[in-house]
Amino acid sequence: MRVLITNDDGIHASGIQSLAKHFSSFSTVTVVAPDRQQSATSHSITLHKPLHVDEVRMGANIRAFQVNGTPADCVKLALGALCNEPPDLVLSGVNSGANLGLDIVYSGTASAAGEAVLQGYPAIALSVTKPPFDYTASVQIATILAHKLMQHGVPSDTYLNVNVPPLPYEELQGIVITRIGVRKYKNAYEQRIDPLGRTYYWQAGQIVKVHNEPDTDVHAIEAGKVSVTPVHFDFTNGQSLVTLNSWQLTL
Repeated sequence: MRVLITNDDGIHASGIQSLAKHFSSFSTVTVVAPDRQQSATSHSITLHKPLHVDEVRMGANIRAFQVNGTPADCVKLALGALCNEPPDLVLSGVNSGANLGLDIVYSGTASAAGEAVLQGYPAIALSVTKPPFDYTASVQIATILAHKLMQHGVPSDTYLNVNVPPLPYEELQGIVITRIGVRKYKNAYEQRIDPLGRTYYWQAGQIVKVHNEPDTDVHAIEAGKVSVTPVHFDFTNGQSLVTLNSWQLTL
């Protein structure tokens, strides 16, 4: 199996290091990841400046490159220029922090998997939801899902968004297929003064507790279960099509 691995925490993050080293024991692994922290960069790509690539050492049987770009940049560049052969699977992660509910709108981790799907490759985004960030269980989950995905496949427009509770593998309460839940944040910023006397703002919003149905990713994590959510790119609100057509717009 040929595997491309990326993330949004940067190439030196423990999550991607653990994932790459684990998969290199039974797969041909190429790592293409940002050279620095790129969390919450969503699906942004670089258009007006060059992308620089440096090969780095990560371990035996791993080709690894760092890029001065976003996670989506890394996937596009890997598939367009850096991979010797097309991968069978793209993995993004393991992220240090949850990508639950509409976190995926902002997530570089999820968006990297989404970019892989747009390019025609199956993909899985992986996250450990909160400290302690031990990636042992998450790489085991990744292995199970990778083999299942290779065996059964998923629709070509769909990636899997996987969240793993911060528990040892043997303490996980199960693995469930979920839908995207509700995860809201208080929109708050702290006003501060920098050493030059200039005012700046630092995001400080906290999670707002809301009810989630049992079949959601948020509820699964709260119950100590691994959530596996199929995500695809169809942003059209079907019900609104009916409503808007009733307007009978004309020019």
